[in-house]
Amino acid sequence: MAKKNVKKSHSLHPTAGYLLIEPLEATNKTSSGIYIPDTTSEKPVKGKVLAVGATEVTETGAKRLPPAKVGDIVVYKKWGGNEVKIDGKEYLFAKFEDILAIEG
Repeated sequence: MAKKNVKKSHSLHPTAGYLLIEPLEATNKTSSGIYIPDTTSEKPVKGKVLAVGATEVTETGAKRLPPAKVGDIVVYKKWGGNEVKIDGKEYLFAKFEDILAIEG
């Protein structure tokens, strides 16, 4: 797959088997209109795919294709992935297997 830049000033390219995700802000308001304080809100589990690493080759030699493409909104495991902070903005490197669903 083609490698994509996070933004013009950065050129992070995930290695094989990883996706670069920009976590979406968790909503602080319930569907009934009640606001939830930041201290009780949970870690976001949805994000936008910014870049996709190459197809992963497992230890058994099987190929694991990327589960999503650049621009997809994905749901990922709550404690999966590795967070990185660049210029005050948080990103997540998640393994292909950490992706639970694609929105849409």
